[in-house]
Amino acid sequence: MKKIALSFVLFFCLLSVQAQTGHEIKINLKNCKDTVAYLAYYQFDKLYISDTCKKVINGNIVFKGKKNLDKGVYFLLSQEKGNYFDFIIDEQSQKLQITSDKSNLLENLKAINSKQNENFFNYIRFVSAKNKEFDSFKKSIKEQKKSDSSAIITKEFKVLNEAIVETDLNVITQNKGNYLSEIINLKSEKTAKDIPKASNGRPDSIYSYNYYKKHFWHGVNFEDDAMLNNPFFANKIKQYFNNVVVHNPDSICVEIDRMMLKTKQGTKMNMFLLAYFTSTYEIPKIMGMDKVFVYMVDNYFKTGKAKGVYDDSVIKIIINRGNVLTPLQLGKTAPELYMIDIPGHDKIAKMGFDTAKTGEEITKIYYANKEEIEKNYMRLSSVKADYLILLFWDVDCSHCQKEVPIILELYHELLKEKKDVKVFGVYTQNEFDKYKKYIIDNKIDWINVYDGVHINNLKDKYDVVTTPVIYILDKNKVIKAKGIGAESIRGIINQMEKEYSKK
Repeated sequence: MKKIALSFVLFFCLLSVQAQTGHEIKINLKNCKDTVAYLAYYQFDKLYISDTCKKVINGNIVFKGKKNLDKGVYFLLSQEKGNYFDFIIDEQSQKLQITSDKSNLLENLKAINSKQNENFFNYIRFVSAKNKEFDSFKKSIKEQKKSDSSAIITKEFKVLNEAIVETDLNVITQNKGNYLSEIINLKSEKTAKDIPKASNGRPDSIYSYNYYKKHFWHGVNFEDDAMLNNPFFANKIKQYFNNVVVHNPDSICVEIDRMMLKTKQGTKMNMFLLAYFTSTYEIPKIMGMDKVFVYMVDNYFKTGKAKGVYDDSVIKIIINRGNVLTPLQLGKTAPELYMIDIPGHDKIAKMGFDTAKTGEEITKIYYANKEEIEKNYMRLSSVKADYLILLFWDVDCSHCQKEVPIILELYHELLKEKKDVKVFGVYTQNEFDKYKKYIIDNKIDWINVYDGVHINNLKDKYDVVTTPVIYILDKNKVIKAKGIGAESIRGIINQMEKEYSKK
């Protein structure tokens, strides 16, 4: 009898566990004419559809499944994929009931069986009301055309912000331990209050910055993957690295390491952050920041920490990309180039390079004429100039046809200013006659060279994937700028001139 009783207990416990699994989100949206609705969610900086209700009748929408939904902020999407409203799903709200009226969504939004969501909706209503109040105030001030309208608006904004900050703190405290508290903490700004005075009598800005940076991530759990599933986390990451961290590759690398150490290997948080930093700094908006990408390759991809985040084939591609960029960092000596100038073309052509059709044939011709070829090389290292513009371009490239005349005009201007400047113009293709004609027709009088013997792999050696590509080198062939447009050349040279004068 004892064994039978025990089996019954286990059976009913199992039923109880099974009953708690799965989700059922019921939404009653009055005045809704949609026949289809979507359940969607936030994940880092992307939006995804989790479920579809294909039979919406009289605004009754049901999303039901056998598995629990991941904790996060979800939202109801209309038939036209428009966002109706956000709500929270966590372990306690897998069975959720929400009602509203399409005629006035926010005011009528109610969570029948979730105190957390009711608090969330009240918070959204409060912030929305404050924003409307501020917009109305701004409009009235502008209509009055007051001369000090900017100062008045700034003062009113400060009052609004203080009210929201106070409400944030109350919501965080009152909802401590649940997801609402965590996401409001994510969006709230951690600013210093009692700021000491600096030596000039003004509030100490350094103290404010240090406090802000130190407390920026206060209370954020990087070991919880649910931190990814809301509209605030990705923006906070971007804000931190764009506005808080010093814009220096070494400083950014330090911060990336600190952040990655807060995560656990193999978690979504670890994977998303690694992928985000890798993609962000591979092709950065700020020159020189690809040093961060190289750092990521050396310290995360080559060490195996990226395994599981990317397929092995992708990891190999990323490592190769890092290897290409490593010698091309600002401050590195530019890789050597072995080029052929226009006068040297005839000798090279006679050897058979212009008519060779395979790599094997080119290799055979090269080694048969190696000594003679080396006499015809125009080496990058042989060019002496305080300012060396290294330009990779193509005759048929439409963007080159716009940039080259600008660079040519600037080149002549700099020469007139008695600046020791040269342009090493590398034609990236091998249609020599077309190339020579273009140079003559357009009177391009700088150093004109091309890879006549196919020995320079320009794609890997100088990351020449598209044209034009511009590098600026100093008198020691150190890379001072790269990936810039023609309009930036003079500014770079002016900066280099200041550096030379200081030395």
